[in-house]
Amino acid sequence: MDGPFSGRVALITGASGGIGQALARRLAASGAVLALGYGAHGRAAEALAAEITAAGGTAITVRADLRRAEAPGQLVRAAAEALGPVDVLVSNAGLSRVQPLEDITAAQFDEMLAVNLRAPFLLAQCAVPSMRERGFGRILFVSSVAAFTGGIVGPHYAASKAGLHGLTHFLASRLAASGITVNALAPALVAETGMLPGDPAELRRQVPVGRLGQPSEVADLAATMLANAYLTNQVISLDGGIHPR
Repeated sequence: MDGPFSGRVALITGASGGIGQALARRLAASGAVLALGYGAHGRAAEALAAEITAAGGTAITVRADLRRAEAPGQLVRAAAEALGPVDVLVSNAGLSRVQPLEDITAAQFDEMLAVNLRAPFLLAQCAVPSMRERGFGRILFVSSVAAFTGGIVGPHYAASKAGLHGLTHFLASRLAASGITVNALAPALVAETGMLPGDPAELRRQVPVGRLGQPSEVADLAATMLANAYLTNQVISLDGGIHPR
């Protein structure tokens, strides 16, 4: 497989879900060598790796419970040991639990931030040193429109995703001179993810374009962002017109 990421090692977390699978297929088609991080859905991740391998690509699976502080570093090291240093980091794994303000416990708040914010930070912290050494790196955090609007999942979810934007801006401004780009992609109401916060028919009525997004559309935009060496320090929305800005 030839393309803009030919021979580059890409680590994708949440690779067993709808968006993660689409991202993996898109990067594999662009020539990337893939480490597919997953949490609970091993069969889906293994099937995806087999599909990519059968098509002539290279993909391995690595399980990690991103609620644990040591898991992100273990994930990056496992990918590097099997495939080589990580060139492309797509932090896509996320936790979503619809809860009103008054029902959220401190433990649930901490768990949400551990997966959605602390894990992306630790993944980047572990991957950046080798990117700096090679003078090349691409980091993409998958955020959410909830970071701008508050969303409908809950305050813990919105806060975790908004934190990714601050992390993006901090890292991007300091890593650009090392050939590393850092961006965030903020989708909303994407089908086939298992994370829709309500009835799909009702949710469609909230989207100006009149339908839910598709994982392939998220993957197409993500691949474009990752391939563009002049794009950094940006948060780009993909939300069907929910939050114009």
